[in-house]
Amino acid sequence: MLSSGFFSKERIVAPEGYNRWRVPPASIAIHLCIGSVYAWSIFNPALVRLRGVVASSSQDWTLSQVVWVFTVAIVFLGFSAAIAGKWLERVGPRTVGIVAGVLWGGGMILGAVAIWLHQLWLLYLGYGVLGGCGLGLGYVSPVSTLIRWFPDRRGMAAGLAIMGFGGGAILATPVQELLMRRFARTPTYLGTIDSVSLSTVEGKRFADINSTSANPSATNSATGGSTRVEIVAITQSEASQLGPGMSPGIYVVGTGSVGAAETFMVLGSFYLIVIVFASMLYRIPAVGWKPAGWDPGRLSQASVNKSKTSLISANHVDADQALKTPQFYLLWIMLCFNVTAGIGVLGVAKTMMTEIFGTALPSIVTSTFAATFVLMTSVFNMIGRFFWASVSDAIGRRNTYFIFFGAGALLYCSIPWIAWQVSESATWIWLAAFYAVSMLIFTMYGGGFATIPAYLADLFGTQNVGAIHGRLLTAWSVAGVLGPVAITALREKSLHDAIAKLSNQIPSEQFQSAFGAPLSELPLLVKNKTVTIAKLLELVPPGTQDPTPTLYNTTMFLMAMLLVAALLANSAVKPVHQKHHMES
Repeated sequence: MLSSGFFSKERIVAPEGYNRWRVPPASIAIHLCIGSVYAWSIFNPALVRLRGVVASSSQDWTLSQVVWVFTVAIVFLGFSAAIAGKWLERVGPRTVGIVAGVLWGGGMILGAVAIWLHQLWLLYLGYGVLGGCGLGLGYVSPVSTLIRWFPDRRGMAAGLAIMGFGGGAILATPVQELLMRRFARTPTYLGTIDSVSLSTVEGKRFADINSTSANPSATNSATGGSTRVEIVAITQSEASQLGPGMSPGIYVVGTGSVGAAETFMVLGSFYLIVIVFASMLYRIPAVGWKPAGWDPGRLSQASVNKSKTSLISANHVDADQALKTPQFYLLWIMLCFNVTAGIGVLGVAKTMMTEIFGTALPSIVTSTFAATFVLMTSVFNMIGRFFWASVSDAIGRRNTYFIFFGAGALLYCSIPWIAWQVSESATWIWLAAFYAVSMLIFTMYGGGFATIPAYLADLFGTQNVGAIHGRLLTAWSVAGVLGPVAITALREKSLHDAIAKLSNQIPSEQFQSAFGAPLSELPLLVKNKTVTIAKLLELVPPGTQDPTPTLYNTTMFLMAMLLVAALLANSAVKPVHQKHHMES
């Protein structure tokens, strides 16, 4: 068993004189690996065109389906982190870390198999369930271990690990992009739209090609020595977004690769090895150990005396008793709504950047530019964790969260305004404004994670803050569902409304000629990705406004409303009643 013998907790007790600074590198390495989950949106564009490669085909998954994989991973992260606390205390961080590596790395490897087989449920199981549990176990073990070694610098210790998690996507983003480009293969090109004989059957587009060119995507053989294959058609603007060398026209479904499966396999194997190796380096201090010259009683009282907030308490509250206080649930709501607003955007960051600016500024907002945007969200997420936690020491936790929610609501409301301006006048100024607003939002998203443990310690004391924090992380799980569901559902509604509006501007004969089916079959054509906004824009009257930049407007207003609700919850936080305090 992992909890006995070489892997037992007793085997990793550090000898006298052990240098505690040897522990942080292992903890940071683990959090950098699991923090790569924040780069999930890099995979979204590839996963929604696994079969079509250059565009989504009828056989491909939708954005709402693949975003749910990220959602499931976050749900299992939160719940496994909440449950793992007591197990961690019993078996030690080495065992928990090794299991985390096997689950996270193994989950990605299983995800690679799922992509190869094109089985969405298996991707949910691998990356979402197993990988999510690995994330939760990997999240709690470094934080707990570092706090044991640095009781005199708890904030710094937790900050080191949590910053690692926030910065994981900084390393993962360019690596994922590089690997997918390395393994990608362009599908078979048949020619321009005018040069290929096309037909539409049940909303799907097909081409009849010579039987000597038959390929694995053939759906049925037709008479006259030809083979019918499903195809995707891309416009000039879509081709330019895919990169130089791509031609507009017809491509055969199922004949290329986006390189996602191979990328999952490589990264999963790497993460498994690194996390297991780092876990083997874990050591824990002996019972009664404390840093030289550190007096916990004197420093604890000094921190209370120097505090600038009336919410801080010198008393302690038991973890079970904390669940009986209104303060716990007010903070739960605050964390949940703050994370809901941020995580929904994180899950579709690359797609959102491409959709808002890709058609308006195609020469600037390329796939590489959008990937860099994802990387920068991770950079500012990480910076915010350190910056806002430090600010909260000076101005108090509640005031810090007032800034998060008040300023955050205004920032979210500004995004629809920017999108409207892009629709009217596509200039780099609005791109810069969107970039700046997004980065500020992500500093507050990361700051919310880093500041909440200190807020809990102020209210409930430091003795049981770890257990209370673990239970509060269930808010992360709930937010992991609410954020992606809200952003994808509202985007989907906006998308269908926009397509319907554009389609009504096209004469029925022209629509029939372009898509091989009447306007009455629009829902089926949309479902099978035959009709898209980009294709409709080539048919509508000149001067028609592109609705793509405004697809996320409703979502942004909803996120602002959530932050207003969180602001009200924060204003209701009061000191914990003395009846909940533990006896001295």
